[in-house]
Amino acid sequence: MQKVILFYKFTPLADPEAIRMWQYTLASSLGLTGRVLISEHGINGTLGGDIDALKRYVRVTREYSGFRGTEMKWSPGGAEDFPKLTVKVRDEIVTFGAPEELRVDEGGVIGGGKHLKPAEVNKLVEQKPDTVFFDGRNRYEAEIGRFKDAIVPDVETTRDFIDELDSGKYDHLKNKPVVTYCTGGIRCEVLSSLMVQRGFEEVYQVDGGIVRYGETFGNTGLWEGSLYVFDRRGSVDFGDGAKLLGECVVCGDATNRVGDCAEPSCTRQMVAHEGCESYCPAHAAAA
Repeated sequence: MQKVILFYKFTPLADPEAIRMWQYTLASSLGLTGRVLISEHGINGTLGGDIDALKRYVRVTREYSGFRGTEMKWSPGGAEDFPKLTVKVRDEIVTFGAPEELRVDEGGVIGGGKHLKPAEVNKLVEQKPDTVFFDGRNRYEAEIGRFKDAIVPDVETTRDFIDELDSGKYDHLKNKPVVTYCTGGIRCEVLSSLMVQRGFEEVYQVDGGIVRYGETFGNTGLWEGSLYVFDRRGSVDFGDGAKLLGECVVCGDATNRVGDCAEPSCTRQMVAHEGCESYCPAHAAAA
């Protein structure tokens, strides 16, 4: 039986390259595929493979003192969802383009938003109706699924968030309860800390991200639509009857599929049916 695991851990790493070599040797010896990023701030990975091999990987990884207690999110899928195994050292394990603004210790990110478990998210919204959901993902991800009435920043990549926050567009939210959310939680660890540093007074983050919330409430909570994922699955639903929020850019019909631009050299993505050949705005005129 095959599965996919998603995980991250913010913790100081004195020798990222040594960790990289160890992680590559471990994952490759177990026949796993996927991607692991390592920096001086910690580790971030998504791996697929045989469930017994993944359990072995988890057990050995947690034996390292810095990764002890690392939470693993299990989801449907397998090794075939990833083209190969890559383990790399980067300046950031999630690329906001501001490694100098991030501070971590053995307890994780310093100065980030308060973690809320799924039930606590619902309770906050009940107690404080002016609570605002703030999407911490790329815009196209939110087009097929998002929290109800969420604010979706106009960003194509995570690197765009700092300029977006500094633009002043969201200054009116600085005295409101703001709940940041993303796929598994890692982007909001950083995003929420950036917001706190910029004067947002009451910032939260969904513990475990959309994945954990969806596993808890399915389609009966405040989440609507499908969850975009960065592998061959494309998207996942948290049960039958998920809303189709996306609209094909070609035919206009409802869909939860996000596809690549039809220009082979382009990496931009957009909501489109598999049979509808679509081009991003930069290549549409030449098509």
